[in-house]
Amino acid sequence: MNHSLALLTDLYQLTMGCGYWKSGIAERRACFHLFFRRNPFKGGYAVAAGLQDAMAYLEGLRFDAGDLAYLASLTNADGTALFDPGFLEFLRASEPRLTVHAIPEGRVVFPHEPLLRVEGPLWQAQLVETALLTIVNFQTLIATKAARVCRAARNADGEHESVLEFGLRRAQGIDGALSATRAAFIGGCSATSNVLAGRRYGIPVRGTHAHSWVMSFPSEREAFERYADAFPKGSVFLVDTFDTLEGVRTAVAVGKAMRAKGHEMLGVRLDSGDLAELSIGARKILDEGGFPDASIVASNDLDEYRIEALKERGAKITVWGVGTRLTTAYDQPALGGVYKLAAIENEAGAWEPRIKLSENPVKTSIPNRQQVRRFSLDGTFVADAIYDDVAGFSDPHLVHSETGATCAVPEGALHEDLLVEVMRDGRATYAHPALSAMRAATLADLERLPDVHELTRDPAPYFAGLEGSLARVRAAMIRATKERS
Repeated sequence: MNHSLALLTDLYQLTMGCGYWKSGIAERRACFHLFFRRNPFKGGYAVAAGLQDAMAYLEGLRFDAGDLAYLASLTNADGTALFDPGFLEFLRASEPRLTVHAIPEGRVVFPHEPLLRVEGPLWQAQLVETALLTIVNFQTLIATKAARVCRAARNADGEHESVLEFGLRRAQGIDGALSATRAAFIGGCSATSNVLAGRRYGIPVRGTHAHSWVMSFPSEREAFERYADAFPKGSVFLVDTFDTLEGVRTAVAVGKAMRAKGHEMLGVRLDSGDLAELSIGARKILDEGGFPDASIVASNDLDEYRIEALKERGAKITVWGVGTRLTTAYDQPALGGVYKLAAIENEAGAWEPRIKLSENPVKTSIPNRQQVRRFSLDGTFVADAIYDDVAGFSDPHLVHSETGATCAVPEGALHEDLLVEVMRDGRATYAHPALSAMRAATLADLERLPDVHELTRDPAPYFAGLEGSLARVRAAMIRATKERS
């Protein structure tokens, strides 16, 4: 089996690489940034994810014999070879040589902030665009969705109630399922039903049983009893196969028999019907039956909107199983992240800024090699600034890249720079934290983000703009480019 991912790219990345090679500029150093232009789900933030998988791809970036044979077989319309044999030999001898700075996974991020800064030979920095986007876009999207779902599931005291990721069977294929489970855990989910993801990533696995279990026995009572016999320390009974509240009463009866044997029923699961009304009824039956600590698990097309609506109706659900609408990012299928050239070395070896203009302000890019500085007061995030990492941070008057709105950094604000080096000249320089630490980073950042930016609907925009001097450089480049054209 071929494990090379060198061809995980769009054809034009390779044809441009060949063109750079023929033009004699393939080895010229260039700087690209990967970022998104709009917060997903009409929300107030995103959660960075996918870096570890992106780094694994970059570290293994080599063309094997099979890759090169396939490229050699590609032809132009007239039957001639698409790629010059010399270029294929150039690829065969190539090694990863990129230097990468990135915002660690689990950090809250905002539009136009570079999640990755990729520097190195122009052809190689260009080649990796597609793969980096497909990895980072998807996992950032799912981590953000999970964070929104988990926020909706918080109880009245602000504590996070348990959210389980249940989306394996509805995910976009095997890789989509694994990536989604990983990202959902980073975003705040506490466990998954996906056993392979549990093994691969060390994520806790949880589950109950299906309706088919109940239907396989002569009665619901016997089905619960047999499940209790099989898993006396892990019994959560699915109670809606026939009659939900009657199923809860049956679960209580079986739970009492378990207790007499020294075991405890963990809870019941609802998977259909009016979840608010049924959970209230189930809670009453469980409490009166002597099981006030038994959990009520709910599933069935849940997302942040439905969870909020159920809570507003007084639902007594304590564990939320969220599947389809989480792992498929049901209401927004793509993040829309992009990868843009921001600087390139000239013949003398000095960096020259590059900018892409557009009639749409959101699509006009930001030049120069960028860093992101986050400011906070009393532990609360107040503003972010994108600045030129070469020139440094000198002007605390920030300018929004689209609207031109301004924001002064508050006096006394503390700051941190978010992009850290993760790779130098093709070799990893960063030790990835455990996935649980990435999840903890998400929860910690969201605690520091004011609630007005976390609202599910119509959140207040968080100010993420350009440091003053970079804003002036960008404005001058826009004017100069328009005058030339």
